[in-house]
Amino acid sequence: MKLPKPRFKGELSLEEVIKKRRTVRSFLKKPLPLDYFAQLLWAGYGITEGFRRTVPSAGALYPMDLYAAIGKDSVEWMDEGVYHYIPERHYVQLITGMDVRDEISQASLFQSWIADAPVCFIITAEYRRITIKYGDRGIRYAIMEAGHIAQNIFLQAEALGLGAGIVGAFHDEKIMQIASLPANHYPLLIMPVGYAQH
Repeated sequence: MKLPKPRFKGELSLEEVIKKRRTVRSFLKKPLPLDYFAQLLWAGYGITEGFRRTVPSAGALYPMDLYAAIGKDSVEWMDEGVYHYIPERHYVQLITGMDVRDEISQASLFQSWIADAPVCFIITAEYRRITIKYGDRGIRYAIMEAGHIAQNIFLQAEALGLGAGIVGAFHDEKIMQIASLPANHYPLLIMPVGYAQH
């Protein structure tokens, strides 16, 4: 599915967004506009120019992948399921047509708030893409890259008037199975995103 083109100018300054950013763990049951969903994916790992992405990557090897688990009626014009973001074409590919947010929350040590978010982004690493050049040190570089992606999603969510949470406590193998991830795409972070409930 082709996504709306990303926007390169927002209403808030970077400084305002950084100052306002907070981790959110309570979400309204309100769907995200499709262009917001597309913007979050682009901010996380999209193309900025040529093959360059929105985040730095050791050796420009880009060993990461970004997935989105969406609930029913959670993103306008999109069906529930798990989607894989393809940055080179700025589109998403359906992996499985099931709402797996409850299962993700259970595999994340039963953190029930995760399932309330319309979208759960899953940041994964395919280590061999980077260890082929840097050896075991590449694993560290991939983990750093996951942090850059997460911060971009945090800041973009805030700029759009949304809230984002972040989860590192989960059973890797269960998340891989639940989200139907490839065997070599290891989950590093999960980021629930939606309208914050204040």
